[in-house]
Amino acid sequence: MTRTVTLVPAVLLALLLGLLSALTGCTSVSGTGGKGYITGDGTVSQVDRADRGDPVELAGSDLDGNEVDLDDLRGKVVVINVWGSWCPPCRAEVPDLVAAAEQTADVASYLGINIRDSNQAQAQSFARNNGIEFPSIYSPDNKALLAFYRTLTPRSIPATVVLDRKGRVAASVLGRLPSTQTLTDLVDEVATEDG
Repeated sequence: MTRTVTLVPAVLLALLLGLLSALTGCTSVSGTGGKGYITGDGTVSQVDRADRGDPVELAGSDLDGNEVDLDDLRGKVVVINVWGSWCPPCRAEVPDLVAAAEQTADVASYLGINIRDSNQAQAQSFARNNGIEFPSIYSPDNKALLAFYRTLTPRSIPATVVLDRKGRVAASVLGRLPSTQTLTDLVDEVATEDG
């Protein structure tokens, strides 16, 4: 009898182990100073239209228990912001995020993803006290980030992703937003694209 053994590519195995550690609540990540998350440096990445993947599929309950689905936002530019009330860089970027949301409200919808907040009331209070008027999917287990597996890691926070009208990743900012203008420029650029 002959057995065929299929080897899992090292890259796939590494990705699965990374996701497993994130979903199991592991908080000791090398190089993070014990924070349990990785803060980017605000690097902006843009994706050429020809290189954008499939539309992002994401649905869940917001902080108030209402269902939210990205499919309902197709046809507009959508800005996704990953945040947590416990995250100092998230708190620092809120004024820029809220200002950009106000300035681009005519061409873009905004949706947050709240991660690792085990206390939903604390997340609601943070959003209310900081003028965040757009909904945020409540994902204390980080599972909502799986929709962005090619763009974000399970520990990327804060992070901002701009989706085009078809729901495809057009740009991302890993780490705190450099400025309001950075985000408004990204949104305006994607908004001027032909469908």
